[in-house]
Amino acid sequence: MRRAWPLLLVVAVAVTLRLARAADPRRIVLVDELARPSLRHPLGCGDGGVDLLAVATEALLRGLLLALVVAAFSLVLGTTLGAAAGLRGGVAARALTRLCDGLQAFPSFVLALALVAAVPRPSRLHVAVVLALTAWAPFARLALAELRVIRGLAYVEAARALGAPPLQVLLRHAIPAALPTARAQLGSTASALLVSDAALAFLGLGPADGVSLGALVDQGVGTLVRAPHVLMVGAGALTLAAVTVQALADRRGV
Repeated sequence: MRRAWPLLLVVAVAVTLRLARAADPRRIVLVDELARPSLRHPLGCGDGGVDLLAVATEALLRGLLLALVVAAFSLVLGTTLGAAAGLRGGVAARALTRLCDGLQAFPSFVLALALVAAVPRPSRLHVAVVLALTAWAPFARLALAELRVIRGLAYVEAARALGAPPLQVLLRHAIPAALPTARAQLGSTASALLVSDAALAFLGLGPADGVSLGALVDQGVGTLVRAPHVLMVGAGALTLAAVTVQALADRRGV
């Protein structure tokens, strides 16, 4: 996808800065607490004197990794389920449609909030699993819609008439035909997952190490009057990550 280059550029720059900046994003140096940007700390320091450049790059990379992995998993799962149900039609298609309706009718962030809050010490794995519970539904609906047209096309009917097994028809014809439209949804889903992950961390339900975009924004809100640069770094990193991931959703890049 040609539209992936902004994301690749951001990742490359973040990795380069993280490797060049050997500072531990969790290291506390009280004497540097809320220090303004300087040659020693290009983006300044946050609570406890943590280096904001190290925290921002580490949190950005972790957020992007979680969002893209969950979105890719949801793409595969949702497209496969939607294509299989759409190819079969009838009860299977109606059942999957009702399931997707139920999942999408309930606010997914509220569900994630409730489930993560029930975990004593939530990790990134917990957050990823909770977000994946509903993220696959839009992909399934898109595949279902595509298969309503695809299953009636001549080459699909010919494959069935020649005795091709249902699994072969699914893998060779149904899923490849549904993937282009599903891929256009990938960027939007990943961007929403990135923001949801940050929102959970902002509310104190993220990983305990505090190295996340949401925790950085929360830290910035708490120190806005004394050190506005902390919020600028956190909000800027979150915005940059969300915008570059969202660029994958442009259909011209499919």
